[in-house]
Amino acid sequence: MRLVTIDDIRSAAAALEGAVVRTPLLRFDEGLMLKPESLQVVGAFKIRGAYNALARLAPDVRARGVVAYSSGNHAQAVAYAARLFGVPAVIVVPDNAPAVKVAATRSHGAEVVQVPMAQREQRAYELVEERGATLVPPFDHPDVIAGQGTVGLEIVADLPDVETVLVPVSGGGLISGVATAVKALRPAARVVGVEPELAADAAASLRAGELVRWSAADRERTGADGLRAQPSELTFAHIRSYVDDIVTVSEAEIAAAVGRLARQARLVVEPSGAVTTAAYLKSPSARTVAVVSGGNVDPEVFATML
Repeated sequence: MRLVTIDDIRSAAAALEGAVVRTPLLRFDEGLMLKPESLQVVGAFKIRGAYNALARLAPDVRARGVVAYSSGNHAQAVAYAARLFGVPAVIVVPDNAPAVKVAATRSHGAEVVQVPMAQREQRAYELVEERGATLVPPFDHPDVIAGQGTVGLEIVADLPDVETVLVPVSGGGLISGVATAVKALRPAARVVGVEPELAADAAASLRAGELVRWSAADRERTGADGLRAQPSELTFAHIRSYVDDIVTVSEAEIAAAVGRLARQARLVVEPSGAVTTAAYLKSPSARTVAVVSGGNVDPEVFATML
């Protein structure tokens, strides 16, 4: 299995120039800097991988349209990137996806299909066959991983002596790319994944040395709706190669971090994006960067957490 390289990530960075926000590092306290991907135009880091994947399709292939399945943020990213390229997009999302994410996806001109969470991937593949379109998966693709890896490229450029990088883990595309970049440029730095306790399949997999599967029903228990997916063989290979550890945080710790980020950093952050700050608050360390992966939070959920 070929893993993504630092050259792949640098190539992705060139493709993304002018198409995504180069998010800054924001100081949270003495030891922590935030990488606020919530400031992307679609409200999450997913635009990096989605745009890179579409950019690398042959024009005639891209013109036939794209299909994606997602919990919400990848949905918006593919819809937005497809609009930029002027091609049709159909997105499969779970029927319990936050309304704010579904509405945003439709606002970019994509067709949205809602199914039970466990059926998302199957329905997406059916649509690919029916429409002759190309699948842009949320994490299980080298071009997507390389695009997400540009987050790590920017972190090391802005904080060359970074000691720890905290990254949310779901399907594993973000941490795969970030860890690849960070370990290539700053081998001494630790890359640590963060998961909700209620969807800690990647942590269990890393401990076991092989993929450990949790049921969709188990993973749906967490309020961090963007962290309910499972790593693929490809992303887990990156995790085993480059990630130092995966830690977990409770639902209460996630909610507290959402509030702290709003009050202290003036950031609107969804629960999935707050897990890294929650992990830092639980165990602070020096010269740490927390990737804040997204800010597409349901207003009622946000109000409750505040």
